[in-house]
Amino acid sequence: MMKKTISVLTASVLLALSLSACSSVPANTVHSADDLTGKTIACQLGTTGYIFAGDIEGATVEGYNKGADAVQALVQGKADAVIIDSEPAKVFVSKNSSLTILEDPFAVEEYAIAYKKGNDELGSQIDEALTALKADGTLDAITAHWIGDEADYVSYTPDASVSRDGKIVMATNAEFPPYESKEGDQIVGIDADMMRAVCDKLGKELVIEDMAFDSIIAAVDSGKADVGVAGMTVTEERKQNVSFTQGYATTTQVIIVRKD
Repeated sequence: MMKKTISVLTASVLLALSLSACSSVPANTVHSADDLTGKTIACQLGTTGYIFAGDIEGATVEGYNKGADAVQALVQGKADAVIIDSEPAKVFVSKNSSLTILEDPFAVEEYAIAYKKGNDELGSQIDEALTALKADGTLDAITAHWIGDEADYVSYTPDASVSRDGKIVMATNAEFPPYESKEGDQIVGIDADMMRAVCDKLGKELVIEDMAFDSIIAAVDSGKADVGVAGMTVTEERKQNVSFTQGYATTTQVIIVRKD
């Protein structure tokens, strides 16, 4: 009888602990952008999501070096929502069954390549290369390898027959799949492949430097890197420090929340 009583008590304690653990993460209260007022929002530092979140009335914005860390804060109940670009959002949500993306986009934006102010020769060369890659379908083909139901995540193979003179140093933040992420010791994704194709057109060698996202503009401005390519949206604030090429992708900022 004593053993049975202890077993029942043990089961009760375990159930109580389980319920306590489950209830430690608050229920979702964000069902639209209007609900973000006064909430705690997690974002990757330096991103447009981080900038947009700062304009929300009464919101507390928590910045993280990695988008994955911002998402983890949401999972743990340390934040009410995450604002981030749509394609990385899909990757993160696919790996977290407790999360979902709100249907309505938060904002529409366009990605472009940043280069040092005054280096218009390089900017023009990259623009010409991008125009050619769009016209011959290469850019669309690269994107299709990384986005969509038929994505196979196969990287672009540089043309071995191209004679190369000099290099282009690309600053990026490899925490932003499918645009850039790490696969072993390689940086892969749409942006890396696009720049490899650009370098094929220009006869240059591509060197990729991985760094914190909010260090990229400074790296380009100081000449440490020739270009910044990291799913970077053109904003008036950024244009004060660097110049931008034509856009190469249109995307949206979305809101990730815990499932109801």
